[in-house]
Amino acid sequence: MARILIVEDEDRIVSFLTKGLEANGHSTMAVGDGITAAAVVDDASFDLMILDIGLPGKDGFAVLQEIRERGVRLPVIVLTARDATSDTVTGFDAGADDYVTKPFRFEELLARVRARLRDQGTTEQTLLEAGSVVLDLRRRTVSVDGRSVELSSREFALAEALFRHPGQVLSREQLLSMVWGYDFEPESNVVDVYIGYLRRKLGADRIETVRGMGYRLRAG
Repeated sequence: MARILIVEDEDRIVSFLTKGLEANGHSTMAVGDGITAAAVVDDASFDLMILDIGLPGKDGFAVLQEIRERGVRLPVIVLTARDATSDTVTGFDAGADDYVTKPFRFEELLARVRARLRDQGTTEQTLLEAGSVVLDLRRRTVSVDGRSVELSSREFALAEALFRHPGQVLSREQLLSMVWGYDFEPESNVVDVYIGYLRRKLGADRIETVRGMGYRLRAG
């Protein structure tokens, strides 16, 4: 499990990132301004930072430059709405390890988090199992009774969300947030549609519907 510092001043994005990262086995701490972010890095031990640029108090570029000058080497993924080449170059020059622009898909951000943590040698669970179904997170493959099954990237992300919480009921809103991102439409039926796809591929009884609450993966 990695400890991740989220530096972001938009509450909606903080909530989205916190839920998604913790659902994937990480612990998080969030701060909403650059001055606090620069200070807290010295006070706590983190494995990775997700850093917004447009922060109150001190912008993300200044935070990044300051902590690098102090010798702080934790991986930093810059997360920002600024997509100009000059901003990207500035971020890397200041010491960023990766750069993700908003709006973004959580599964893409999560893949980048994993890559940075692997570079740091942080241990990560790579196989998730439920009965005869095995998800290989590193190879992005799925097998059922030893037989390989093809999943789209969105199907795999939904399966991963469920497999990380065996026996736990996840609401449609939770799954939308974790798999489709912070700009999801709450009234959408896309979760139900994709649950149907997974049932056909992984087994009709593998995912249970809990009426009025959401969906649950059968662990056995």
